[in-house]
Amino acid sequence: MRLPGLTCFWLIVAFCFTLEAQEPLAPTGKLVDLGGHRLHIRCTGKGAPAVVVENGLGDFSFDWILVQREVEKFTRICTYDRAGYAWSDSGPKPRTYAQLNLELHDALGKIGESGPFVLVGHSFGGTVVRNYAAAYPKQVAGMVLVDIVHEDQRIPMGPNAARVRDFAQGKAIPPPRETMLPSDKPAAVPPRGIEPIGPPYDKLPRDVQQLHSWAESLGALEDAENSQKEWSSESMALLHATPQERSLGTMPLIVLTRASGGYGNDLGVPAAELESERKRLQAQLALLSTNGKQVIVQSGHNMHLEAPDAVVNAIRTVVDLSRR
Repeated sequence: MRLPGLTCFWLIVAFCFTLEAQEPLAPTGKLVDLGGHRLHIRCTGKGAPAVVVENGLGDFSFDWILVQREVEKFTRICTYDRAGYAWSDSGPKPRTYAQLNLELHDALGKIGESGPFVLVGHSFGGTVVRNYAAAYPKQVAGMVLVDIVHEDQRIPMGPNAARVRDFAQGKAIPPPRETMLPSDKPAAVPPRGIEPIGPPYDKLPRDVQQLHSWAESLGALEDAENSQKEWSSESMALLHATPQERSLGTMPLIVLTRASGGYGNDLGVPAAELESERKRLQAQLALLSTNGKQVIVQSGHNMHLEAPDAVVNAIRTVVDLSRR
């Protein structure tokens, strides 16, 4: 006889849990007005060149806390949330590399952060910072690429392995803009509940784990990421079509590569073939600069969480080389 009452109780709990997931939390940095939308950015420490971090898909500014709190001891470091992530408002569409670059460039300028910068790009963010260096070459003093994807590298995508550029449709990439249009507003997405934190995010401090869970629950995130993924294939195709060796000139560059790709034989391509391809193409990334170097790290893909010391050491090295 108590079953209906218990059911109502748990429905109320679930409803409150969903509300809690959507409740905004206090930003850890500044909200920078870019003319119709705001970007969240957090800079700590002192020194030049300043380090600027571009996250991978599904990561947020605070996910780099293990790295940021060490780097801030020897130079300034800025982490930020792309439009649609955490405290950052949704931004103009499409979410191309050029659009992401413009917003970051303008936000840094508005808060008085002057380059040239050492750019750190993880995963998806690695190709974004490569594009930033092409768009604003005088603003980049060095680069650290943290287990990024080479434009010719096959990665697990659904049931098979494929190249991101394989999905390009040859669409012209529109010029970036700060002006928001009515069509830029993301479609209403039902609120999502907070998911339990799992590896490797359980390595974050407890309060930061809570921030990550909250940010993952926000509806604007999926809309932003879908646009990023769609247009990433077009940019990857352009990189493939253009010679990239020495494209960064003599810029100090460190490429961090995980020791093992961890592929299975269920991706339509033998795991050994994918691993051989990964190692060859990761080594090629170091050739983007005549002053490039590859470092193999005993870690999974999320090195900023699983091997933060390796990431900090790479940043320190590039900062020191840039200062010379």
